[in-house]
Amino acid sequence: MYHVTYRGTHREAGLRWGRRLASHGNLILQNVPFPITQARLQFAQQCVPIYRQFFPAVLQEIDGLAEGQGCAPQALQAVLFSMYAMPPACRCSCFAVSNGAQAFLARNSDFLLALRHLNMNVIYRLDGGGFHFTGNTTAFIEIEDGVNEHGFAAGLTAVAPSHIRPGLNAGMLLRLMLETCRTVDEALTLLHSVPVASAQTLTLADAGGAIALVECSCRRMEILRPAPHQPFVCAANAFHTPAMRAERLEGVDDWAAAPRYRTMLRALGAKAAGMDIPGAMALLAGKEGFLCQYDRHSGHGTVWAVLYDLKRRAVWRAEGSPAQRRFVQDVRHIF
Repeated sequence: MYHVTYRGTHREAGLRWGRRLASHGNLILQNVPFPITQARLQFAQQCVPIYRQFFPAVLQEIDGLAEGQGCAPQALQAVLFSMYAMPPACRCSCFAVSNGAQAFLARNSDFLLALRHLNMNVIYRLDGGGFHFTGNTTAFIEIEDGVNEHGFAAGLTAVAPSHIRPGLNAGMLLRLMLETCRTVDEALTLLHSVPVASAQTLTLADAGGAIALVECSCRRMEILRPAPHQPFVCAANAFHTPAMRAERLEGVDDWAAAPRYRTMLRALGAKAAGMDIPGAMALLAGKEGFLCQYDRHSGHGTVWAVLYDLKRRAVWRAEGSPAQRRFVQDVRHIF
């Protein structure tokens, strides 16, 4: 896993990242697990005006990334803007707990083991008014889980979409929230204002103890809040609200999303009211049932696990499967 801290402008951050990857012999366009088809190129160009309206800084970052990689920005846009909207995507498990004594968000990132050398942990301290944040990703400048300087945390799980439209995809939505939102409520307001391209769940938590789960696609959005006697939300790679079930494409391999979801639902239903940080780590590590115990011969695996402790302002990460790797506190962060 790369560990990088960026300062300066978005374009400078992209340029630095592109050059760093290239210096290690890693060219993004040679490490993408899908062909860059004409459909992806056309979809990306339809998305560009939307990014220009809602997230123009990331277009500048892609320009810098392309220069550092020695490739055309349009090719990188095709990769980055079609991710999550078009397969394949990461298969992950995420939950948040707020029980009075604790407020945290936890996530396992499940992806292709062959590409784990490109996984990235980043701290962004950029110019231009965006909030500082740290996050992790399998998708270069997109972010799949993270926390910002105000103690707002978010994590995604991808869902195979039955429909797509030009807009911001899961990794860009999550990153935009980290750069601009202080609280769960602010993130929900943002989500209602931005065109969405892909299908996903977004688990949200903030330092004030608010948590929420968003199931959303390009056509619909449902927001779930915890019940008073069940202080948690959780998600894998499926929708569970009746209104959203038609938004998921059936027949796509979701890497045992249903067993992972049942493990979280059962463990959190029994223990969330008193769960602490070690208990959450144990759940991520599969000690409460199947969550990260993939057959490595399949090429699938948990490539990192992370826990954002919003009460104590601490980040804990296991780089690799938490069943084999211990959690280590990341003391570099800014919140």
